[in-house]
Amino acid sequence: MKSAWQDRQAAEFIERYGAEGVGEDLALRVYTTRLLGSEPRLVLHGGGNTSVKGRACDVTGAELDVLYVKGSGWDMGAIEPPGLPAVQLDPLLDLAGIDALSDEDMVNLQRRNLLDSKAPNPSVETLLHAWVPRRFIDHTHANAALVLTDQPHGEEICREVYGDRAAIVPYIMPGFDLAKAAKAAAEAHPGAEGLVLLKHGLFTFGDTAREAYELMIEFVSLAEARIERGRRKVFAAAEPPGPVASASRIAPAIRGMLANTRGDKADDVERFILEHRASPAIVAYVGGAELSRYSQVGTVTPDHAIRTKPLPVVLPAPPAGDLDAWTGQARAAVDAYREAYAAYFERHNPRYGGTKRMLDPSPRVVLVPGVGLFASGRDARAASAAADLAETTVDVITDAERMARFESITEAELFDIEYWSLEQAKLAGAKEKALARHVVVVTGGAGAIGRATAASFRAAGAEVALFDLPGPALDAAAGAGAGFAVPCDVTDDASVDHAFATVAARFGGIDILVSNAGAAWRGPMADVSDEVLRESFELNFFAHQRVARAAVRIMRAQGTGGCLLFNVSKQAVNPGPDFGPYGLPKAATLGLVRQYAIEHGWEGIRSNGVNADRIRSGVLTDEMISARSDARGVSEDAYMRGNLLGREVRAEDVAQAFVALALARATTGAVLTVDGGNVAAALR
Repeated sequence: MKSAWQDRQAAEFIERYGAEGVGEDLALRVYTTRLLGSEPRLVLHGGGNTSVKGRACDVTGAELDVLYVKGSGWDMGAIEPPGLPAVQLDPLLDLAGIDALSDEDMVNLQRRNLLDSKAPNPSVETLLHAWVPRRFIDHTHANAALVLTDQPHGEEICREVYGDRAAIVPYIMPGFDLAKAAKAAAEAHPGAEGLVLLKHGLFTFGDTAREAYELMIEFVSLAEARIERGRRKVFAAAEPPGPVASASRIAPAIRGMLANTRGDKADDVERFILEHRASPAIVAYVGGAELSRYSQVGTVTPDHAIRTKPLPVVLPAPPAGDLDAWTGQARAAVDAYREAYAAYFERHNPRYGGTKRMLDPSPRVVLVPGVGLFASGRDARAASAAADLAETTVDVITDAERMARFESITEAELFDIEYWSLEQAKLAGAKEKALARHVVVVTGGAGAIGRATAASFRAAGAEVALFDLPGPALDAAAGAGAGFAVPCDVTDDASVDHAFATVAARFGGIDILVSNAGAAWRGPMADVSDEVLRESFELNFFAHQRVARAAVRIMRAQGTGGCLLFNVSKQAVNPGPDFGPYGLPKAATLGLVRQYAIEHGWEGIRSNGVNADRIRSGVLTDEMISARSDARGVSEDAYMRGNLLGREVRAEDVAQAFVALALARATTGAVLTVDGGNVAAALR
């Protein structure tokens, strides 16, 4: 590993933060923290921290000794000075004289001694940073260090690699006891430049930010060199499974298997978002003959258990042909995992007096020979984080097995970290939005109604995929954060199939379809050509059927219900002159809404429509508004406000209707009118 320190960049940090009143030491602490956090082989998703000891003034102007230490929730790769809150140092040092301290009391005392009460909680390893008497301290969960320590003879190997340069600390859960042990190790080895925490990570010390950072890089490089010396062939491949199904084909079934029923309501489902990974290293790992051994040992560093659970589930390889038998086998494996997880909980909860509440028992990482791994989370970000940790696990276990044999902490220690009271408190305080854990596809996603609908669903917590023709409009919508762009021609079967496969590969499946794409063809029926009429039917009816059919296939594979939402339009129930080519296929789409409701309600798949009128969009263009208002002899504003409420109806109003129908769990076969009030268009 190479140092990323650059004198020019360091000077820029000093200048930039100096203008904000930040001292040089803290500015450089921010700089090197970012260097560490930007290297995934060192730090992933909160797995590290840094500090610097210095002086600061309180509100009275009194100068105090303080510890600037990474705060909870800050990404080391993008940290700013507020992410290293100042804690009064003397009260922290006084704690070294007591024998025991609960995690809750430790956190409370650290918060009480913050100079800024609004600052984030200091790291759980704050006391360790305070008690080791060095100015700058860096901590990472470097992959290479974990490879050395996650073995039966890890301590022996680390002593060989680091000698007297690093003190060795046995595995202890983060908190007061670990800080005590680290302090004792540092005092027993006053010349040590760092600490090796077995099955946890590395600490390095320095009198300057650069010294501590570059020592971390050196220590990691020494570990990498030792790994290279010990390499041997690893992961004898299992018998090839033959042609396997694609990730997009099996993802919906896996997503459905992982979903949990909440409480005693069969239709109240806790879904997960999936992320698939299939690098060559991952494919080799999941294809190993001993996968059921080395994948079931534990995590490579303890805090991974909070995001990935202690163990993954292993599924059989899915054949490329009929998946019915595989689906049954895979579901049985997931059910067995849940039963084993419940037993694991029952084994260890008594140590806490039975006070812990079991987390959901679904696996967070799924290993599939021939296909790769799937990671799950409450949203795409959480799924991606779990996938990053799972991929790191693959890398570390692969290298550990090349040297000897991978070894983790004990099952009891894994339980302690997974059910850590500090993490439980975070989970208890987390509030999910109404449509969190849902995947939504919006066709016509680059248009006015599509973008407004995507924004409303994202605001409700959903992951959104935008289907539209490739081009600047779709690129602009995705660039503005409206959703995940999927080029798609909804009038083409192959394009639609590919688009839904893309969504299944990206998120694991689909829960809500907003079939919104459309365009207006006009002309008197006696004069319109068959070609124009067929063209309108292709987009305004057959495209709705095409995407609904594809969505239902995925929803049925998931087995967790779903929701089809169609943009029906006022023309379906209140046709206007010269709008037959548009209104007729829309009337057919209204029938489609009800047909899907009738045929799939028993599967928990709801089907509803929105009857909207006079919305500025790709259908009702500025030119059309001008023509229609002229024909009626009114101003454009009066035309757009020509309803009972006397207000212009906007794309955002239609979007709200779609979200409302998505949330209406007991409603199907319904049409919701969004037109400001038009009695002639009312359904009857």
